[in-house]
Amino acid sequence: MEDVFNLQEASSTLSSQLDAYITGAIEASPKIVLALFIIFVTWAVVAVARFILRRVCARMRLRRNLVDVLSMLTSTTIWLTGLLIALAVVFPSITPGKALTTLGLGSVAIGFAFKDTFENFLAGILILLREPFAIGDHVECEDVEGQIEEITIRDTRIRQTDGQLVVTPNHHLFQNPVTVRTDKDLRRTTIICGVAYGENVDEARKVIQDAVAHVDTVRDDVKDVEIYAQSFGASSIDFEVTWWTGSKPHDIRASRDQVIAAVKSALDEAGIEIPFPYRTLTFNEPLPIKNMSEEDSSAPKRKAS
Repeated sequence: MEDVFNLQEASSTLSSQLDAYITGAIEASPKIVLALFIIFVTWAVVAVARFILRRVCARMRLRRNLVDVLSMLTSTTIWLTGLLIALAVVFPSITPGKALTTLGLGSVAIGFAFKDTFENFLAGILILLREPFAIGDHVECEDVEGQIEEITIRDTRIRQTDGQLVVTPNHHLFQNPVTVRTDKDLRRTTIICGVAYGENVDEARKVIQDAVAHVDTVRDDVKDVEIYAQSFGASSIDFEVTWWTGSKPHDIRASRDQVIAAVKSALDEAGIEIPFPYRTLTFNEPLPIKNMSEEDSSAPKRKAS
């Protein structure tokens, strides 16, 4: 009898709880429907906002990665607002202030757990907003140098001149000095050219000046070719030869190759010597000098067998 009584009591309790759940669901159904409607409206607002944002950014000619970041931030803000409103409708006891407080505490914990990820994320947003460099630029940052292929929110992809791809975290580029080699269309390059001490300095300078100015890759129409006698070298008077050419690494190498060939040819035609390194040897005591013919005659001769 006692077991039957306990079974009846448990069945009665379960039935009453189910009735309470069904009654509560029926009473809350208008709120749930309203919350679902709010979520649907939020989705529609997000779609419209992203469409308008992309149209505006296209007219402003902003880069695609920056448009994606702005679209993501806008969508996240609208979704967060809509979900908070829907949550407050279904559960009136949960006010937006309490919900934001809970989200704030959770964000702090998540921030500590994913510190590096958020650091790269914020650095990527600042890089995209400030635009210190663009896709296609040749940059150098510490031991990384190459052409930028893609800028994402988390990292930047740099293709080195040897073909290797370097994926660099954005905080590395944001916190360290970055040299943008292609910020301008032109870049200055320099070589050192030496002539013998017996040559006329002014004449050698004029020959080098004319040779460099006639090279196709030298932009003497924009910037003048500059040649200065720099120093007294070990075997020559050294000239600093400076000119302007394209800013890409290939432009620099190609122009330097043509300038060196042109200067060498011009100096040879003018009879101006480009000296080899000279060495002067000094001995404390005189060295005996022997005549090779005398040395050969003093050597014992072999008898023919």
